[in-house]
Amino acid sequence: MSQSLAKILLHVVFSTKDRRPLLRAPAFREEMHHYMGGILNGIDCPPVIVGGVEDHVHILCVLSRTCAPADMVKEVKRSSSLWIKTRAPEFATFAWQSGYGVFSIGHSQIEEVRRYIAGQEEHHRKLTFQDEFRRLLQRYALTFDEAYVWD
Repeated sequence: MSQSLAKILLHVVFSTKDRRPLLRAPAFREEMHHYMGGILNGIDCPPVIVGGVEDHVHILCVLSRTCAPADMVKEVKRSSSLWIKTRAPEFATFAWQSGYGVFSIGHSQIEEVRRYIAGQEEHHRKLTFQDEFRRLLQRYALTFDEAYVWD
């Protein structure tokens, strides 16, 4: 085959450092999610949806066939962190947690994951980020050590 083709869908999750609820303002979060979408487009990883609440972000995107998942996450976190720090003095020391979760999904799951991400506000009225992340890790059968998941 002379052409290389791929469609790899990823659900990415990461939080603010120490899960600090710094992203409280809905308008700011929406602007940040839009900015992250621009970063993803710029590295040829088109977003399906970016969403989240005051202490974490969910991304559903198509991974470029030439980009490693770790490189994609690193660039989104790096660029968005630099942008956030310019928005207001209270964000001068903003940081994302060093870790993240990346989960592959099938094409038939796009709408389910899109709805899940879009419903984060409602979802987190009942569940903490830590509990949500534990459930994702368990759902994908990932072995983890609580001592190293959080920072």
